[in-house]
Amino acid sequence: MDFWSRLIANTPLAESSRRETAKDPVRRLRRFEKEYSRLLQAWRHSSNLANDYEAAEEVEIRLQDLTDILSDETRRPLPHPCIAFSANKQLYIPIAKIATTSYNEWIIKEAVLFFATLVESEEEAFVESEAFASSLTNLLVKITGANSIRLGSDTEARVVELAFNITTKIRLEPNILSSWFKLHRDRQPDERSQDTRDKFEGRTQKQDFPLFYLLVDYIHHEGKVGDFARTGLLYIIEAASNSVELEQWIVESDLSTLMATGLGALYSQLSGKLVIDYPSHDLPPILALSDYQPPVATQEVMPSTDPGFQANLETFLSHLVFWQDVLNHCKSIEVKSTLLEHFQIIFLQQLLYPSLLESSDLDGGSSVAVLTYLRQILEALDHPDMINLILHYLLGLPDIETTSPEATSNSVSKARKRKSMDLATMMASKADDTLDPLLYTLVDLILACLRSPSHQTIHVTLQLVSAILKRHHRYAVVTLIRTENLYGDTPHRTVGAQQQELEFLMSLAGTIGGQDNFDEVYENILKDTTSRLESHPCSLKLTVPKINVNNHKLPSVPDSLPGAPRDVRTHTIRSDDPLLTTLLDHLELFFLNPVETNLGITETLFDLAICGFMSLEGWLVRHPETYIYDADDAYQPLSPREQGDDPLDRDLEKMLTDDPEALDKINKCRPSQAAAFQAVDQQILARKVGLPDKAKVSSSPLKLGGNIEDETPPTPPAKDDAPGADAQSKSATAADGDKDDAQSSGANADAPTPPEEKKVSVSHVLTNIIVLQSFLFELAALVQVRAGIFDDEVRFL
Repeated sequence: MDFWSRLIANTPLAESSRRETAKDPVRRLRRFEKEYSRLLQAWRHSSNLANDYEAAEEVEIRLQDLTDILSDETRRPLPHPCIAFSANKQLYIPIAKIATTSYNEWIIKEAVLFFATLVESEEEAFVESEAFASSLTNLLVKITGANSIRLGSDTEARVVELAFNITTKIRLEPNILSSWFKLHRDRQPDERSQDTRDKFEGRTQKQDFPLFYLLVDYIHHEGKVGDFARTGLLYIIEAASNSVELEQWIVESDLSTLMATGLGALYSQLSGKLVIDYPSHDLPPILALSDYQPPVATQEVMPSTDPGFQANLETFLSHLVFWQDVLNHCKSIEVKSTLLEHFQIIFLQQLLYPSLLESSDLDGGSSVAVLTYLRQILEALDHPDMINLILHYLLGLPDIETTSPEATSNSVSKARKRKSMDLATMMASKADDTLDPLLYTLVDLILACLRSPSHQTIHVTLQLVSAILKRHHRYAVVTLIRTENLYGDTPHRTVGAQQQELEFLMSLAGTIGGQDNFDEVYENILKDTTSRLESHPCSLKLTVPKINVNNHKLPSVPDSLPGAPRDVRTHTIRSDDPLLTTLLDHLELFFLNPVETNLGITETLFDLAICGFMSLEGWLVRHPETYIYDADDAYQPLSPREQGDDPLDRDLEKMLTDDPEALDKINKCRPSQAAAFQAVDQQILARKVGLPDKAKVSSSPLKLGGNIEDETPPTPPAKDDAPGADAQSKSATAADGDKDDAQSSGANADAPTPPEEKKVSVSHVLTNIIVLQSFLFELAALVQVRAGIFDDEVRFL
């Protein structure tokens, strides 16, 4: 009989009959009841669906038919008798039981789709029903528990999506929360005196809100499963503002512990040693022009382009951004404080800061790794509380005790204090007094890494400094750079000095040469500089008052944690600033430096000068105190004879009139200048054609005014200077030199060894010249744009 029923079901006559049945509500309900009866019959006749494959297939088909009928009915006009029948007869209770006892993924998947259809129907108040909530949570907990079968990715995604849909309903209708969140107050008295660790981990609270912990278990997953879980959890945390009981429950739960330990686990999966590399097909053009060679990676040192590393880093940063989203959605001060406290103690103190201390250049890239991760963290976050917590701790800023605002509920405040004490007790045994940022701060690490012999370490350190200066400048002013506040009427450069600075920078860039499209290049740099200057966090207070008609007071930085640095004031860099001194030391070897290092140096110097409260006078441009004004700058017309003279002749006549001995002074300077040029030429030739070093070359002073024939040619080298006898002559010369040095001065014995000779290719030097020219254009644009945006930048006489 079953064979003939299936055979007839595939005929065109059966299809037309089914469509007519779907249009008629009565016939549709009759068919729905029939399918439900077949489902129960198939389930009851099977003792074990996990082993009875025919019965399991029959149950799956009947569940699919029930879901299709409900889904079709929701798209049809009222009435909806099948949905009403499901609510009145509570079909979801036996269906949830069938799914949990089947241990069959296909049956579980169809049961989840059946519940999802009821939730999306928005009829009969399924989500508000406590029976429906109990059946669904029981289903979700059992099919995702440790004793259940392993679900496929598609089924798992549907489970988490169903949980997310319920949190969406709770967010839109907060009164639904009472059906899904119930405090179990019938605990035994001995449970209250249990071990503090059990209370800290929140092991006895999962039964209060199973949906919450279901989402917590999936927040670390990738793809849409993790997205659904994280967004659903955000909706629940946002709903805590409407329920004091839920707020206290979240504070006492292990949400903050799980999130902090999960973030630490993701951070631990990142490579401990790293080298910065670029894809071969996406190499930056400026590096492609030079003699750039990709770094050599080993089994321990991982390149930054590795796909596995990129996936782990992206997962870590996405979870870090989820922390930020939680704090943005959280309206409870107590919940927010609990989360931040666990973030600091578990992640910052136990993982991030120790990894910074243990980093080194000698083990092949650990400093590169941790500094890169820290920069990625600071660039990914923009929540002021998280930024303040990270930089306040790593930079060793002093704590400021302030009175906390009044809590929303005394019970919630007490719960948070108990939670803090439990956390402090648990971490007291793991505390290490040597790991104190007051002893070794991030500033010390940065300054040490900038003096590293590894160019990769210098490069990533400069990137970190640039990120702090760009995004969190007020933290850098009081720690990273030594500044001096300027009070009262500070001197500013004049319009004439402004013009001279621009002409000087542009003339330097022009003398380097290149194409003739300087105007177009400089115009693009001006636009980029204007955008960067206006987007700087310190520029808001200097630019907004110009367009603010009512002159309202600007809002302060919304930090809720104490100890945040005060707002930036007008300041300048001190002459003994170690960061600026180190950068200038690196500039001395600009043409020999790697291109990446020069890009980092120029970027950092630009970021130092881009703040509107930073005075450029004295360290980037001339200080007004050093100006030399022309005493007589009046215009005097030239005579007809003077107009016909060559301009150089007129200047020479004027100079001789003022100082008759000027020509003699010039002639006396010429021999020394020529000798200096000859010394430079000899050094160049020595490197090119292999001439002897300067210890074997005697100076040949120029004789001005003499005849060339009178000069005696240099003595040709002796036969002993042949290559075969070169070793003996070198040893003798060295012995004589050592004897003379010992007699001349005893201090020369302790003289440092000369630096090793560095050789670079021509393309390397030319690429650094391009970087230098671009940097000069950027400085000129910065000086020009600052004068146009900030009122007090230039003064008019």
